[in-house]
Amino acid sequence: MAMNKVVHAAQRAAFSVAIDATINAVRGKGPENMAEQAVKLVNLAQPLLAKRYPDANWDAVRAFVSDPNSKWMQYAYRAINEIDPHILKMNALNLVYEGMFAGYNYVMELREKYDCNMPWILLFDPTSACNLHCKGCWAAEYGNRLNLSFEDMDRIVTEGEELGIHWYMCTGGEPTCRKEDLFKLAEKHQSSVFHLFTNGTLIDQAFCDRVKQLGNMAFFISIEGIGDATDDRRGAGVYDRVMHAMDLMKENGLLFGTSICYTSANYKAVTSDEFMDMLISHGVRFNWYFHYMPIGDGANVNLMLNAEQREYMIHRVREIRGYTGGKPIFCIDFQNDGEYIDGCIAGGRQYAHINPAGDVEPCVFIHYSNANVREMSLLDCLRSPIFMAYYEGQPFNDNLLRPCPMLENPECIERMVEETGAHCTDLQATESAHDLAEKCRPAAREWAPVAERLWTDPDDPRAELRNRTCSGLADSDLERMKRQGRTMHGAFDPERDKDSIFATK
Repeated sequence: MAMNKVVHAAQRAAFSVAIDATINAVRGKGPENMAEQAVKLVNLAQPLLAKRYPDANWDAVRAFVSDPNSKWMQYAYRAINEIDPHILKMNALNLVYEGMFAGYNYVMELREKYDCNMPWILLFDPTSACNLHCKGCWAAEYGNRLNLSFEDMDRIVTEGEELGIHWYMCTGGEPTCRKEDLFKLAEKHQSSVFHLFTNGTLIDQAFCDRVKQLGNMAFFISIEGIGDATDDRRGAGVYDRVMHAMDLMKENGLLFGTSICYTSANYKAVTSDEFMDMLISHGVRFNWYFHYMPIGDGANVNLMLNAEQREYMIHRVREIRGYTGGKPIFCIDFQNDGEYIDGCIAGGRQYAHINPAGDVEPCVFIHYSNANVREMSLLDCLRSPIFMAYYEGQPFNDNLLRPCPMLENPECIERMVEETGAHCTDLQATESAHDLAEKCRPAAREWAPVAERLWTDPDDPRAELRNRTCSGLADSDLERMKRQGRTMHGAFDPERDKDSIFATK
């Protein structure tokens, strides 16, 4: 079932020409050409994704992009004018065409062929080393001694591309400690994109020059808030260094956003208007929000959000990124946006994680594994027992506001680890799945009735979508669930959650 290379090359060339035309028609000119060019790109994409979305959806997209004065078309206009053209093109071509279109289609074919999850995003840690020592950093569990060699990373990407994976995220540790190897990797694999989660403190002009030359890199800068909020966790003076890095990246037209861990202590600060305005002024295009996870020995469970705080985050993030109002910055909340992506995306369903020891983990926050990429092919790792347990169990809850097998459904992670014999990959202090689950159970029980109220609210704009029995899952997922005799209950079905240990009475 190999991808047709001739067709693929022709499609890539067509998208390359279309992206160039869009940039040339818009950059340095007024927004009036935006709509025409955007519609052309939509028309080009539709045949590639015809099986995933009905014609009515495409008509809605065309209508949306036809208004050059809308919030998000203005956002796109600024990006085209402010981001380096080569970076813009390479990220659009590799992330959108290769990753989201052609690659994703091939990934879906392979999912059916191998009857397992197949990711279209792969995270790997080049190193556990870091030039900072942030309080509570989960990566610090691995110490400063572990590294994937360039040969390891090259093989991961080579095998990944053969499986249709063209989006690679580098976590850590601090990946820019391995910048030369990552530059070399990005240069060799020009049909993929490499997005680095970084503290930003090692970025200088020479770094920016190299990124502009390569084109296929982007960045997520870690930040906890304004001023002391960041310094208190990351060290004195780090905030100013991060602001300098952002300004330098903005000046050079690099593509970057933020990676923000929100906690009970900072959740309002990192979603405030003041914080948003500050980020936008420094060139930030997007925020990726991550719920604090109580992983590792000694994790502070008091930093987990209570139900009221979490509900605030749901409403606030959706307010920020609304079609109107809010702020011109795109925000994703990976815990609370589960309903947009059909629940948990880990375990290879959309992504997987490889730590700096080579252990292939279902999630960046789930440190259990049966496989190591140094000993097995990437495909075999994705078919290892714990990954297959994820495949068989997803979605872990019919209520997609409770997506995670750890945070909201801790009985699931406990069961999967025990049944598959997965070993703990925490190299500093072993933590049993039972102990991890115990830390999550109180918050899970508290969140369950609130999530149920929100999920079944008939006045919510998404009520109709939430009441689907298929939950918008892929055909391969629906076929698997049919074999299992499993039914997805709609939001307003009283039988929906009857088997959950957290079901409301």
